[in-house]
Amino acid sequence: MAKPVDSETPDARPAARWRRAARLVLGSAVAAVLLAGLATEGCMQWLRLEARGHVFGVGEVPAAPVALVLGAQVYADGSPSPFLAARLEIARELYAAGKVRAILVSGDHGRWEYDEPTAMLRWLVEHDVPAAKVVRDYAGFDTYDSCARAVRVFGVRRAIVVTQEYHVRRAVALCRRVGLDADGVGDTTAARFREPWVTGAVREYGAADKAAYDVLSGRDPVFLGRHETGIEEALAG
Repeated sequence: MAKPVDSETPDARPAARWRRAARLVLGSAVAAVLLAGLATEGCMQWLRLEARGHVFGVGEVPAAPVALVLGAQVYADGSPSPFLAARLEIARELYAAGKVRAILVSGDHGRWEYDEPTAMLRWLVEHDVPAAKVVRDYAGFDTYDSCARAVRVFGVRRAIVVTQEYHVRRAVALCRRVGLDADGVGDTTAARFREPWVTGAVREYGAADKAAYDVLSGRDPVFLGRHETGIEEALAG
C-alpha cells in the first residue's frame, strides 16, 4: 500500500507556521489595542462623571475665595500664548466680578529661562488685577501637581479652576479628588486656533489614563516643599 502523501512540502510547512504565528501576533495586538481603547474611554467617562455639575460659565459659576489658573505655553519674549491669555482673561473677569478674591497662577518654572507663573502675574497686573492678589506657584508641572500643591502647599480648600473647555473636566476631577472643592470655567475662545485646539482635545484621551494613574497611586507632586502663606496673605489683604 502506498504511503499517504503529505499535502505540505517540507518548504511549505515553515511558511504555514509563520503565517499562523503572524495571525496570532496580529490578533493579540488588535485585542490589546481594543482593550486599551476601552480602558481609556472608561477613564474619560470617569472624568466626566467626577466633573458633572461643577463646570460653569463665568457668569454662572459660584463664588470661591481663589481662582486657580493652570499654566500653558509662554513665548520666548515672556508673553503668554493665546491659550494662556484666554485663561488669564477668565481669571481677570472673575476677579472684576467679585467671584474670587485671589488668583493662584500655577505653571512650569523648571528652567530659569522659562517662567510661566511670572508671565501670568505680569499679564494680570497689566490688566488691572492688583499684584498683591496674585500668587505664583512655580512647580505646577502638570494638572495633578497644580491641584495637589494648591491644597498641600498653599492651603486652598475652595477654588474655581480655569483652563480650556476640553481640559476643564479633567482639571475639576483631579482637584476634587485631591481634596480641593473645585468648580471649573473652561475657555472656548481659543477654539479659533483650530489645529492646536484639536491637538489638545485629542491629547486628553492619553491624559485621562494618566489622571487615573495619578489618583489611584496617590503620588506626591514632583516638588512638594513647605507651606506657603501667599494665598492667606492675599485673602487677608
